[in-house]
Amino acid sequence: MSGWTVDIDTRAKPEIQEWPADMRARLARIIDLIKEFGPHKVGMPHVRHIDGKIWEMRAKGRDGIARALYFTATGRRVVIVRGFVKKTQKTPRREIEIAQERMNDG
Repeated sequence: MSGWTVDIDTRAKPEIQEWPADMRARLARIIDLIKEFGPHKVGMPHVRHIDGKIWEMRAKGRDGIARALYFTATGRRVVIVRGFVKKTQKTPRREIEIAQERMNDG
């Protein structure tokens, strides 16, 4: 065990709960990988750097593609601050801005 924890911001929980079950299951698997190996050891296709301190967990399902945006906090902690289902190929700038605002809000 790497000793990492993964927290979901209270604003991101309802966003993720709206995802289809297969996408939520995929996200749970990625979270388990991060807890076991640490965020720096988990790479593509599971996680990818987006901008600044913001990274994304990539969940694909039958109904599309979902993303959970997160950052690494002090104390071996990962915090998911935004969850959404993608409608376009590229992660929308507004989604990244929401994640950054939530990260800065603490």
